[in-house]
Formats: sequence, structure tokens, C-alpha cells
Amino acid sequence: MDIKIFVGNLPFSATDEEVRELFAPHGDVSKVTLVTDRHTGQPRGFGFVEMEADGGRKAIAELNGKDFGGRPLRVDEAHSK
Repeated sequence: MDIKIFVGNLPFSATDEEVRELFAPHGDVSKVTLVTDRHTGQPRGFGFVEMEADGGRKAIAELNGKDFGGRPLRVDEAHSK
């Protein structure tokens, strides 16, 4: 079963592939979605990663606060609205 992970404080230059590579050592990443502003198309600095549950929990523990592109990441399990 997959979990959805919130990834915040991403550099605006981050790509889907870079985020996938960051999470891949922790488990199988099924989907990466970086959020953009609907009017300008510019990145908003956060996104979501879907991956297998065990690896996802490990990734949350190891990547939260890690420097990525000069910014400390905020990584936590996403909760639905």
C-alpha cells in the first residue's frame, strides 16, 4: 500500500526527476507531483510523493530537515482535507 508524502520548502528550480531521485533510495516511488500556481504556472515550492509505505516512512524520518538546493526540506505524511 502506498502513502502520500508532503514535501515542502522545495527550491523553485526543483524538478520532478530530482525529487524522485531524492526519494528513490528509500523505496519504490510511484508518483511525484510538484504544485504550480494555476495562473502563472510558476512552482509554488511544495509537492507530493507517493511511494510504498515502509520506504515512505523511512524517507520521512531521514529527509525531514535535510538540505536540498540550499533549503531545509519539510517532509511529512500528507493528510486529506
